[in-house]
Amino acid sequence: MAKCSVCGKGVVAGNSSSHSNVKTKRTWSPNLQQVRAVVGSNSQKIEVCTRCLRSGKVQRAINN
Repeated sequence: MAKCSVCGKGVVAGNSSSHSNVKTKRTWSPNLQQVRAVVGSNSQKIEVCTRCLRSGKVQRAINN
């Protein structure tokens, strides 16, 4: 499931509107990146949205 591990941002549903105003269902997915981050005392890969990455809510693990 497309969901951020930090903030919980997920898929949002709505309508797509054509020029003739015909509505069809569509979804917007969050921009998730798979990042190796520090979780607790060890590092693991988690999916995080770019807003959490940019704001510094995630501490990235140093790859040795």
